[in-house]
Parts: sequence; C-alpha cells; structure tokens
Amino acid sequence: MPVITLQYDDLEKLTGTDKETIIKRAPMIGADIERVEEESIDIEFFPDRPDLYSVEGAARAMRGFLDLETGLSEYEIKPPKVSISVSEEILRIRPFLGCAVVRGIKFTSSSIKSLMDLQEDLHWGLGRNRKKVSIGVHDLSNVKPPFRYMAVDPGFEFVPLDYTEKMSMTEILEKHPKGTRFAHLVRGFEKYPIILDSNDNVLSFPPIINGTLTSVTERTTDLFIDVTGLGEAVYTALNIVVTALAERGGQIEFVKVIRPDSGELLLPDLEPKTRLLTKTEVKDLLGMELSLEEIIKQLERMRFGAKAIDKETIEVKVPAYRADILHNYDLVEDIAKGYGYENIKVSIPETYTPGKSHPISLLRAPVNEIMVGLGYYEVMPFTLTSEKVNFDNMRRPKTDDVTYVLHPISEDQTMIRTTLLPNLLEILALNQHRELPQKIFEFGEVVNNEITGQHVAAVSIHPQANFTEIYEVVDALMREMMLPYEVKESEDPAFLEGRRADVYVNGKKLGAFGEFHPEVINNFALGYAVVGFELDLNDLIG
Repeated sequence: MPVITLQYDDLEKLTGTDKETIIKRAPMIGADIERVEEESIDIEFFPDRPDLYSVEGAARAMRGFLDLETGLSEYEIKPPKVSISVSEEILRIRPFLGCAVVRGIKFTSSSIKSLMDLQEDLHWGLGRNRKKVSIGVHDLSNVKPPFRYMAVDPGFEFVPLDYTEKMSMTEILEKHPKGTRFAHLVRGFEKYPIILDSNDNVLSFPPIINGTLTSVTERTTDLFIDVTGLGEAVYTALNIVVTALAERGGQIEFVKVIRPDSGELLLPDLEPKTRLLTKTEVKDLLGMELSLEEIIKQLERMRFGAKAIDKETIEVKVPAYRADILHNYDLVEDIAKGYGYENIKVSIPETYTPGKSHPISLLRAPVNEIMVGLGYYEVMPFTLTSEKVNFDNMRRPKTDDVTYVLHPISEDQTMIRTTLLPNLLEILALNQHRELPQKIFEFGEVVNNEITGQHVAAVSIHPQANFTEIYEVVDALMREMMLPYEVKESEDPAFLEGRRADVYVNGKKLGAFGEFHPEVINNFALGYAVVGFELDLNDLIG
C-alpha cells in the first residue's frame, strides 16, 4: 500500500484545522499512520482509495470527516480551448485516452512533488505499474494545440525527460532508465504511441516517458494532462488528478477528444454516479438502525451527495473521483466510518466460538523472532517449483517423494517443493540489483511423500560469506530454541565439501548447513559467496 508524505503546513492550509486534530482523526477514515515527523506525517492509505493519494485528496476527505465542509464537492469546468485527435492506428495499441487542462496553478517545490507522487502512486494503484493506466502532466505554455495521439515508427527521435540530447524511441527503451523499466509494455508492436503538438513537438511517449519540453517547474501555471491506457480506469485516474489540482485552486477546462470510433468527447467527465440506498440495507450490514437523517449526515461527512426520496430510500451521488464504490456495501462501509467505529455498541454474538493458536503458529512465532533478531528478513516464496530448480540447480539427485502438478501452467511450476533453499536462492537471483549483504529466511511448507512438513531455511550472500558465519546462525537458533544438538560431517552435494555439516537432535537428522557449491551459485547466476541452512521442524510441533 502506498505511503503518502503530507507536509503539515500544506495539510493545515488545505484542511483548515491543526495537525494534532488531523493526526488523531486520520486513522478513522481508513489509514495507518506510519511516521510522525517534525514537519510532515507519513500515512499509509488503503489501496481502494486512490483519491487519497495526495495532500489535496486527503485534505478534502478530512474536511468532510471533521464536519468543516460536508457533502458533494462540485467543480466548475470551463469550455474547451484545446483539442486532441486520436488516430485509427493507435486504437490497436493503447486505445483509451483521457485529457484535461487545469489553469491558474501556483506551484511550489512541495506541491510539484505532491503531484509527481500522486502520479506514480496512481500508476501503481490503478495502473498496474503503468500497464492499465499511465499519466502525463505537461506545461501547456511550451506546446501548441491542437494535439495528436498517434502511432509512429520506433526510429522517431525526441529529447526525453531528464536528458538533453535526442534519442530514438528504440534507444529510449534500451538506454533511458524509464525506458528499460517499462519497455515490455510496448515491445511487440510495430509502432509506438506518441502525443504531438501542432508543431510536431513531443509531449509524451506513453506509457514510457514525457518529453523534456513540457517539464513542470515552479513557473508553470497551466497544465495539460493526458492519461492513456487499456480500459476505463483511465477516466477515473484523470478525475483524481484534476480534482486534486482544483483543490489547490486550479481551474479545470474541458478538452475536446476527437476519436475515429465514437466521435467527439468532452473530458473530464465529473458527473457523479447515482445509487439508491435503503435503510434496511444499512441496518442489515451494521446491525443497528439509523434514522434517514443520520444516514444522510454520515454520507455527507464522507463527501457524498445524499437526499431522501421517500421514508425508506436515499439517493446517493458518488463523486467521479471515487474508484472504490462498486456496490451499496461500499456506501454502508463509509456510513460506518462517518458514524465512527468507536460509537458502534459492542455486543457478544449469539454463537460464541472461541479460538486458539494453531501449533504451527506457536512454533513459527518464536522462530521468526529469532531469525529477525539475527538480522534476517522474512520472505514468502511460492510453493510450486520445477525439477530443474529443486534438484538440478542444487546438484541434488531426483527423488521419488515428489508431488507433481497434474496440469501445470508453465515449465517453472510443475511440482510442489520438497525443500526451501532453492526458492531462497531464486529470490537472491532476482535481487542482484540491491546492495549487499542480503540475508533472508523462510518458515514454510514443503511436501514429501504427499505429507506436508514445516521447515525453516535461511541464506546469506556477500563477498565474505563463509562456513563460520552460517554455523554461528544455526548455533544461535538452536540455543534460543533450547534444543541440544550436535553436528556431523555432511554429504549434501549442494554444499562445498569440507564446508558443510548436518544437524542432529536426539540422534535424528534435522537438516544441513554450509557454503554453497560454486556450481550451485553459478546455476542461480549469483556472483558472490552464499551460505545457508535448512532444518526440518516437524518433530517440534506440539
């Protein structure tokens, strides 16, 4: 979930209240406070509320929740002065386009950062890492409408953001940091998407990178916003961005979008959606009866429009920036938030079913605590793997105790793992771009002879990793678990001869540890020494 940094001076100005009140009440609208700093607060908002991913959106919600400004937020939209045409060819590549103009913005360095952060958080929350939605924000003063959204050959050149020299679109995908990261989104197409002005200046190469010509600075006052993608989430993202800018004093202006398939559209479309909600629905879900007036009051606190149309039914206007209202259940949840969970009376269920911790959980908790205390990070890999990873890469012989997938969907997921270490080595291979040392562990399930077992395993990678290091980790784990143990010379081929050992408790072998064989390290394409251990904990489960 995204963590949003909100500056107090900005938040207090936009909210109209003090930071102490905000800190106290913010968690009740659906958020977790991560950090309280001297000049800012870090809040983790739930992923179903992307409209809160900015200081402007959070302030709008807080004004309602604190009864400072309730009801539906309404935004004036000026007639269009800008148009953009959509080519027939682009409909086969990235067909959805939403656009808007916002004028009269007074930017500061912090408000620019808030806008850029909102853009990236929406790329993650709504856009599935830009695949479904990507957003471009442009200084309108440096380009000349009308604009064109079209497809061009990969050899087309322009100066991308943060660069000073022209690059072809192919070069951007190969050399620019954003290009290499998101190249997979456009590879396979013969032509690539682009947005041009009337002078052939580049605004955007969606979903990859903007042109440097339209960079937003503190001198920018008028913005052109483009949102491209694969579905109607494009329009929701556009509404979230433009209403956030309007909360900062910007004036929204329509853009005329001219499409070959559906004619002219005026965007953004901020018309609220209408839903009908009954008192009975609210009572059935909350377990208490609220009056029509009370329901309307709480809906307005949560920034909906609401009015009674008879003694049982309420007409609710859902803001265009709310992506999470899919059913009346969602409205009732917001009524509960507005009413205050702390104000809902506690009652004991008629059917009382006390629970208790599972034996596996009782073992997992102390093992995890010990491993974290030793400086290891917990990971949770998939339990499906392949013979190549589970056996071949580990230099271990195939066994007959394997449980295979009847209809595997890929060559990488043909069996249930019999050991944890191969998965941990795969994670190290996927994270070679991160700094060393890396130390990870897992308490997880394996299946042997169709019987599920619980193992713990850990690996450490860095240039100085050695047998002594991992021996100390195993020793600390066994001592903290108060398990007398002994070690014997091991023959596990995954580890280097002379730098490996088996662990025994009460004469029974629990597992092995040591330095991984160079061939294992090469099989996982790891460039440094790696040590690790794995222990079978089944006999310790009560």
